[in-house]
Amino acid sequence: MTMQRRDFLRNGSAAALAATALQGAKAAARPRLRLGLIGTGLRGQNHLELLLHRDDVDLVALCDIEPEMLKAALAQVDKAGKPRPQVFGENGDAQAWRRLLELKGLDGVVIATPWEWHAPMSIAAMQAKVAVGCEVVAGITLQDHWDVLRTQLGTGTPYMLLENVCYRRDVLAVLQMVRAGLFGELVHLQGGYQHDLRAVKFNGGDPARPYGGGAEFGAKGWSEARWRTEHSVRRNGDLYPSHGIGPCAMLVNIHRGNRFTRINSFASKARGLHEYVEAQGGRQHPNAAVKFSLGDVVTTTLACENGETILLQHDTSLPRPYSLGFRVQGSKGLWMDVNHSVHVEGVSPPHQWEPFEKYGQKFDHPLWKKYAAAAEGAGHGGMDFFVIHAFVEALKADAPMPIDIYDAVAWSAITPLSEQSIAEGNQTLPFPDFTDGQWKTRKPIFAFDDRY
Repeated sequence: MTMQRRDFLRNGSAAALAATALQGAKAAARPRLRLGLIGTGLRGQNHLELLLHRDDVDLVALCDIEPEMLKAALAQVDKAGKPRPQVFGENGDAQAWRRLLELKGLDGVVIATPWEWHAPMSIAAMQAKVAVGCEVVAGITLQDHWDVLRTQLGTGTPYMLLENVCYRRDVLAVLQMVRAGLFGELVHLQGGYQHDLRAVKFNGGDPARPYGGGAEFGAKGWSEARWRTEHSVRRNGDLYPSHGIGPCAMLVNIHRGNRFTRINSFASKARGLHEYVEAQGGRQHPNAAVKFSLGDVVTTTLACENGETILLQHDTSLPRPYSLGFRVQGSKGLWMDVNHSVHVEGVSPPHQWEPFEKYGQKFDHPLWKKYAAAAEGAGHGGMDFFVIHAFVEALKADAPMPIDIYDAVAWSAITPLSEQSIAEGNQTLPFPDFTDGQWKTRKPIFAFDDRY
């Protein structure tokens, strides 16, 4: 893949466009944006609510093939007192999103569809010169990620991965602490997606109860159970890495003076989903015979060019409280989110934790100081406000996206690479350099001020 990437960049015009993409467009700022939304399911409706509350966004188009979800989205529009957007997909046409992208004067699109649609939709949007704000998971296969990257570099169209955990309040405070040198030189980080999703992956097919209440998935399920569960049936790897790796990558300046160099993954046995089906539907339920490929706990380790190691865990099939399991450890101390604690050598009592709260207040990020009130009530503790705000503000300013194409493909490519490592007997694999060496000179830009 590396040689293909180099061959691509040897083309003179493509190289020039790549340089433009790295520097960011310099056109005049736009005071308002005309945006579309592809995918009006429960996640899409979260984004829709935030877009409707902005006075610098005109929502001009919605697309979904599920009538119930389109109806709910239009009810949101009506409740907000905004003009009804043009609607696509109400006739069940799975390609209706392509017509949405043909609208004249469309500045950008937010994509909140099942994962397998993210790459083709993003590629088509960028080819149409429509900026992309894409929900997490940039593609399914490793080739998907190369295709998304090449399209962005070849067109220069802005692309942002909508990873909201990068904007979590404690995560941004820890970013400030790291920048202040509180933990010394970073050595090791941990994160992951540790979230009991059994009631997300199975339900009774009732639109009024999208979470739990049955053992159905696929055509008989509803909401995420319609499509997400199938990935657990046929795939074994870290299926959802960006919540954990995004903040870790940000903290160690991946693609901005650092990069991932190697990766390996291990998967435990698969028991949790099978037992859940039996508990919900009984041993005679047809889905009790389904063999799930996804290991209950998938552990992935990454090595970085500057010597740091990062450990990720994907743990979604067993009973457990929600946690992303962050740990940021340096030569002078560490933070762990599970116990909400900090230890700083020479400041904290020897061998004792201190509560995170006082550090969080002292190092509260300027973004949260400025927008905490606006983010109140937004999804996921306010994080959803910040990720949509960042996409809109960067697009208006024609500035580089704070979570850019290189971040998107590297964070998301952990999934197919982890699948490959597990399938090959837990082999350690080289991590692709999606920047083709440009990580050495790129500068950190993420959340340096209170803009986005």
